[in-house]
Amino acid sequence: MSFILILLYAFAAGLLGGMGMGGGTVLIPALTLLAGVGQHAAQAANLIAFLPMSAVSLRVHAGNGLLQPHGLLPVVIPAVALSALGGIFAAYTAPDVLRRLFGAFLIALAAKQLYDMKDMLKKRK
Repeated sequence: MSFILILLYAFAAGLLGGMGMGGGTVLIPALTLLAGVGQHAAQAANLIAFLPMSAVSLRVHAGNGLLQPHGLLPVVIPAVALSALGGIFAAYTAPDVLRRLFGAFLIALAAKQLYDMKDMLKKRK
C-alpha cells in the first residue's frame, strides 16, 4: 500500500475527527480493509493519531473560551484510566473478536446517527 493512500486515509480520518465524528470510524476500516494492516496495529495507529488531534482541539476550544477548568479533572481522570484499561483489553483480545466488536460499535453508531437525524427532522416540522 502506498504512503500516499495511507496519508489520504489519515487526512479523511482527521477531517471527520474535526467535525465531531470519530476519525477512527474511517481510519481503522481503511487501514484494515484497504491497506491490509492488522486490527491491533490499526487500532493502535488510531489511538496514536488521536493524541495530536485532541491536543489541537483542546487548544482551539480553550482559545474560544469553551473550557470550564473546574470540570476538567472529573472528566480527564476517568477518561485516561478507562483508555488505559481499553488498551490493555484490546491487547489481549483476539484480532477477530476485536474486529467484530469494532464492527458492532460502528453499527450501533450508525443506528444512533439515524435516530438522531430522524429526531432532528421531526423537530424541524
